[in-house]
Amino acid sequence: MRASPITPTVDFDAEGVQHGFLKLPYSRDDSAWGAIMIPLTVIGRGDGPTVLLTGGNHGDEYEGPIALAKLAASLDAAEVTGRVIIVPYMNYPAFRAGCRTSPIDAGNLNRSFPGRPDGTVTEKIADYFQRHLLERADYVLDIHAGGRTLDFVPFAAIHVLPDGEQQARCERAMRAFGAPYSMRMLELDSVGLFDSAVEEAGKVFVSTELGGGGSATAASVAIADRGLRGFLAHAGVIERTHAAHDPERRTTTLLDMPDGRCYTTSEHRGLLEMCRDLGERVEAGDVLARVHDIERTGTRPVEYVAQCGGLLAARHFPGLVQAGDTVAVVAQVVERNLPVPA
Repeated sequence: MRASPITPTVDFDAEGVQHGFLKLPYSRDDSAWGAIMIPLTVIGRGDGPTVLLTGGNHGDEYEGPIALAKLAASLDAAEVTGRVIIVPYMNYPAFRAGCRTSPIDAGNLNRSFPGRPDGTVTEKIADYFQRHLLERADYVLDIHAGGRTLDFVPFAAIHVLPDGEQQARCERAMRAFGAPYSMRMLELDSVGLFDSAVEEAGKVFVSTELGGGGSATAASVAIADRGLRGFLAHAGVIERTHAAHDPERRTTTLLDMPDGRCYTTSEHRGLLEMCRDLGERVEAGDVLARVHDIERTGTRPVEYVAQCGGLLAARHFPGLVQAGDTVAVVAQVVERNLPVPA
């Protein structure tokens, strides 16, 4: 396969702290010999695991970019044993535009793996992560939130994997992240996911959904801040000094999405009325939402009911909904009050 057009301005094997870029040539109307400069930080000291930390896989999700930008500015090489690679804005064109997908090629980075070195801008970014960053990493954490169209209870997530030992390692790392909820997640479509690329490479992988609505809150950023330190400590790259700043013994609730009944999809276009709030317990048959006709008055709304019991873990965020939109996700509670590593 041909070489990637992306070149790093850092030396991944050097000691110390380096702030630089992944430089992707991009010729355009306003810059014939221009480039997309994707910021990254590499922090290395001695021998140890390599951890890849990413945010901005979708450009309208902000907990990852905020927490990773803070970590890149504060983590000292003296704290590290091994290597930490931090990419706060993975799909940089999408992040700059505040959009889920790239304004250059409409590419959804999290549906573009393994990518192509001779493909679109988004495919070139995916290819570089696939062939050049994943091969270096032992642990990968990709921080997501709901963006402008979804909202979630804050959870760290893994997938059910065919390799039971690998799944157990991922689950331990998920617990170490220490989000209020921990999810065994069922994807509607796993083709082209960064998650799948990492898991197929045999690495320890954890993702998150930490909120939504196209913004971040003080609470959701605090979860990301603590989670990053917990994940790094679990990997053995830093000491567990974060526990001194978190005196309360934290726990997480384990959730599961066993099958497609967890998802409720709208078949109508209209005005969305949510009838349950995030984190509420629901039973099968409970009304989750109503969709009101916006073309005329005097018509009864369409009701959408839960197909299974559990906890309302996700909801559509905007007030208007389209046919095909996910309205709600109900997850089953497996176990409450699981301890988070101190």
